[in-house]
Amino acid sequence: MDEIGPVDYAIIAFPGSRFTGRIAPALAELVDAGTVRIIDAAFVSRDEKGIVAGFELTELDPEVQAGFERAGVEVTGLFNEEDLMAAGEELEPGSSALLLVWENVWARRIADAVRAADGELLDFGRIPHDIVQGAREWALSNGGESS
Repeated sequence: MDEIGPVDYAIIAFPGSRFTGRIAPALAELVDAGTVRIIDAAFVSRDEKGIVAGFELTELDPEVQAGFERAGVEVTGLFNEEDLMAAGEELEPGSSALLLVWENVWARRIADAVRAADGELLDFGRIPHDIVQGAREWALSNGGESS
């Protein structure tokens, strides 16, 4: 079995429970470029009464469904009922979410090299966009250079 590269997940909420399909083409570009590989996707909603329910890709609008399928999104069952309910409980009533797991194919080679060198990842995190933007704006306004 081949080693897998680093794997990330995201839960993306959609107020009003509207999946427009605008994410699918961006995912397809990343998949086509070999940047990521979609491992699993799941969908969850919370109705106005607070009732949480998971739903399948096949229950989306056909155009949206086709876009996700072109992006290589398949439901493989990594997310269980407990995952869906936990994500759904965090949603505002009347909203829905996409749960997505992907392999960072672009980082597979470095991950293999780290493992081969007996390296150990001690920490990993993501800096929120608004913090990075704010820091960049501050640096530019205080004599920094743009990049």
